Amino acid sequence: MRELVVDGSVITRDGPAYVIAEIGNNHQGELEKAKALIHAAAECDVDAVKFQKRENRVLYTRAFYDSPYDNENSFGATYGTHREFLELPKSDWFELTRYARDEGVAFVAAAFDEPSADLMAELDIDAFKIASGDLLNVPFLRYVAALGKPMFLSTGGGTLEDIDRAVDAIFARNEQLCVLHCTAAYPADVEDLNLSVITALRDRYPDLVIGLSDHHNGIAMAPVAFMLGARVFEKHFTLNHAWKGTDHAYSLMPDGMRRFVRDLRRVPVALGDGVKRPLASEERPLEKMGKKLVAAGDLPVGHVLAADDLVAKSPADGGLPPYELDGLLGRALVRPLEADEAILEDHLLPLAAPVASRET
Repeated sequence: MRELVVDGSVITRDGPAYVIAEIGNNHQGELEKAKALIHAAAECDVDAVKFQKRENRVLYTRAFYDSPYDNENSFGATYGTHREFLELPKSDWFELTRYARDEGVAFVAAAFDEPSADLMAELDIDAFKIASGDLLNVPFLRYVAALGKPMFLSTGGGTLEDIDRAVDAIFARNEQLCVLHCTAAYPADVEDLNLSVITALRDRYPDLVIGLSDHHNGIAMAPVAFMLGARVFEKHFTLNHAWKGTDHAYSLMPDGMRRFVRDLRRVPVALGDGVKRPLASEERPLEKMGKKLVAAGDLPVGHVLAADDLVAKSPADGGLPPYELDGLLGRALVRPLEADEAILEDHLLPLAAPVASRET
């Protein structure tokens, strides 16, 4: 397998989960809010934070940039002014990358155009994210790949052939790649998740780490994806579901992100080693709930045991287990037993030794 290393963390196909908190533009164009999001994400024990960078005049057609954008989540009268409001100045980006390193999390960015990619390269970010909207943008994939940073490729809306094309374009210049299964709907309905694609991607790209860009409104599906082989998980993150913006309502708040990370970390521990064995933690409850063989009533010395002389009763704190019953029938007691007294092997005459056959 090609080794995928992000900020010193080695990510493997069968290792622990690598979690990226997708902050995106949830900072609402405010540096201090962006730093607060990084700090909160780090406290949730994520591995990385992810932001988005656009050079809007380059990215959008003039007509789209100038199109009306009048809704409750708008920060401007047109789509262009709305998007400009959410952008951070260059000095803020330098501050954020420094702050993320101080907080101990890797810094990942989704660049949507070449100037944005150049700025992120200048910042020496830890990895690039390629959004699903650029899965078909082979020239841009090649451009970002040539910058030499690890890449996370989202695949929402694509076919396997589309992913093949993108992987080939990136691999020609950069083998530091993770392919993310993604449903490019916000939020994604359960019936649209199609998590079995993760298995298909692992089979198709046996040398690559596969992950999930998780747009589902909840945390239950990530452990399922882990079981199917995903090892990188991207999840939207906010500090307030009521903040203005389309992402906040389905993003995880800190409590949800802590549980998201916790559950992913628990999965490999819960899987264990596959060897079925009694555990120390099971001893007390199984003693209480289990059963031993006891005398059904008072039995005298010499009594030959019949099926109705013994019953199984709790607790299992000594005596013979019920599966021994058949081997006890027809054997004589060497001492009397009181009702409910556990029967032991040394309460019985030994089994008669088999008679050795003689050859004639």
